[in-house]
Amino acid sequence: MERVTTGLFNDSFVPIMDGVTLTVKNYAYWLNRTLGPTYVVTPYVPKQEDKEAYKVIRYASISTVVRPPYRIGLPDIDLKLMYQLKNHDFDIVHAHSPFSAGLLAKKVAKEQHIPMVATFHSKYRDDFERVVHFKPIVSEQVKRIVDFYYSVDHVWVPQESVAVTLREYGYKGPYEVVENGIDMKPVEDISPFRKAGADHLGLPEGIPVGLYVGQHILEKNLEFLIRSLPAIMAKLPDFRMVFVGRGYAKPQLQELAEKLGIGDKVIFHEVVYDRDLLQSIYARADIFLFPSLYDNAPLVVREAAAMKTPAVLLKGATAAEVICDGENGYLSENDCGAFAEKVVNALNDASGRAQIASNAQKTLCRTWEDVVREVKGKYLAILSRWAR
Repeated sequence: MERVTTGLFNDSFVPIMDGVTLTVKNYAYWLNRTLGPTYVVTPYVPKQEDKEAYKVIRYASISTVVRPPYRIGLPDIDLKLMYQLKNHDFDIVHAHSPFSAGLLAKKVAKEQHIPMVATFHSKYRDDFERVVHFKPIVSEQVKRIVDFYYSVDHVWVPQESVAVTLREYGYKGPYEVVENGIDMKPVEDISPFRKAGADHLGLPEGIPVGLYVGQHILEKNLEFLIRSLPAIMAKLPDFRMVFVGRGYAKPQLQELAEKLGIGDKVIFHEVVYDRDLLQSIYARADIFLFPSLYDNAPLVVREAAAMKTPAVLLKGATAAEVICDGENGYLSENDCGAFAEKVVNALNDASGRAQIASNAQKTLCRTWEDVVREVKGKYLAILSRWAR
């Protein structure tokens, strides 16, 4: 089979930027170039103009109060969507979410008699527990997610530790590990990027800089991060912390920084869509701080590594599976004081940090082109077995 038409279904896409959006975006770009026509099917976002090389099909949605800027997809009421999908003969569909987009993918797979893949990306239970404080309802929603993954033909996870979460939810079926990649090529000489990042942030050389990139939500343990900063700044008075992104907790985090008396040393930067600029910001940072216990396989840790910025994570975190303490990153106990001490020690050891940064770049960076080459092979094998 030379050309394959693929449908990628997810409940968020550009301009809503997160790790799963980047995954779908890069899947679509490389599959469209190397395998055949690729379509992204996702909820409508007001004023968004899709100008991608592949087709983006949007369906009816409404805003969500509990998790802006995400939207709740309503495909069942979208008559135009049903017409659009009936005019596309997909060969395979791949869901990156178990909600409206995933259920729509399952419906398309059933109607068109084609195989379906679903990737488990996120710790959905944590999301439910934040907004629903009644355990039976949370348990019922998690059961629905598990049932969804039981109902598809192939289940993928981005790294082995993510499967542990899926097992904890109750899924006992088979799965495959298909890693994520990054769209930032590892750079040997980061000095031009570092200078550009310094100019953009107004943080010249000589100022130690910590960086966080991602959603500004409490699930990512950002209050912990803010509370660890005074201890870092007590030892390193010139230290500056840069947060890049947006999210419902941003005002709360800014208020906490002011309350702790460090507001003038913390920079809250808007989300960065320009990937070259983001590379420069990564390069300017001396260390990447990511204390999340929520994330499964964060791309940002790998992106930072591509620009020789090593990361500090928490021991036992799912995201920390790829980190070996003192070799390709740093692992800290889940304590603000211990975290701060780990950061200070890393920043005071320039030569050791440079070696760890080099190892991080060598061990954590895999291009999306390479990943999708693997995905393409798996799709073709699935379709071959399906045909038989």
